[in-house]
Amino acid sequence: MKIMTAVIAIESGKVDQKVIVSDEILKAYGSNIYINVNEEIMLKDLIYGLMLRSGNDAALAIANFVSNSTEEFVSLMNNKAKELNMTNTYFCNPHGLDEKCENISTARDMAILTKYANSIPFYKEVVGTKRYIAKTNLKTYDWYNKNKLLSTYEYTTGGKTGFTEKAKRTLVTSATKDDLNLIVVTLNDPNDFQTHKQLYEYGFNNYKNYLILSKDNFELINDYYDNLYIKDDIYYTLKEEEADQISVKYKLNKKKDLKNNDKVGVLEVYLNKTLIIEKNIYVSIKEKEKESIFRKILNFFKW
Repeated sequence: MKIMTAVIAIESGKVDQKVIVSDEILKAYGSNIYINVNEEIMLKDLIYGLMLRSGNDAALAIANFVSNSTEEFVSLMNNKAKELNMTNTYFCNPHGLDEKCENISTARDMAILTKYANSIPFYKEVVGTKRYIAKTNLKTYDWYNKNKLLSTYEYTTGGKTGFTEKAKRTLVTSATKDDLNLIVVTLNDPNDFQTHKQLYEYGFNNYKNYLILSKDNFELINDYYDNLYIKDDIYYTLKEEEADQISVKYKLNKKKDLKNNDKVGVLEVYLNKTLIIEKNIYVSIKEKEKESIFRKILNFFKW
């Protein structure tokens, strides 16, 4: 829940603004960073407190600053979940406490959310931080990250711990070795840190990041268009024996009145017979050089 709260806060564009803490934080219990009503603190500092120390009071302060109410903020969370195709997720609050309402999600949806969150530079900076000091008009805070993997597993890049009586121990982490980025999610695992290490070692020892298609060397022989392109390189994580099972197909639409950078088709990548990636295909149309008046007159006389 707090991963999504951090994403919404960062994407609000207000991270460098000052928050005057409202009495909404008095509803918080459990894991807090112990901010005070009327304390002045930067939103980015609240995000650090949220992610490093799992502050429930920070979550409420963030929600009420970013939106007009906690309810409105939760609506933004659920809308974002739909946008990311987190089909089995429902948020009822910004902090994850589940005694009064039920936040629902799955390991797969949390992996989808974390992959998206990791594409946000400031988020990556926050969750990869081992220690952070924040100063307000009232206090100085010194926070250490609860994610022990940052100190005990060298390839760890970030993540978020979690615990409630209903959900038990939950953990989302990410790690990078060479050019392979992995995410592990465990739910109700009392030995989660050890499990994550084991799964990362299995992943790094058995999988590689393969380049399927390069955007710079993309060529597609067809009867309709010249200068077709894709916007990004296409990579996929595979076992070595799976590399020969990759196939690529494409579908092109014959269009009239083309404009530069129009979408004209879809490229499909299959692992064996399973569709794993879809990418749009675009066309680049070079504008004809405009003839000068002198050139037009010269051509007229040539005619």
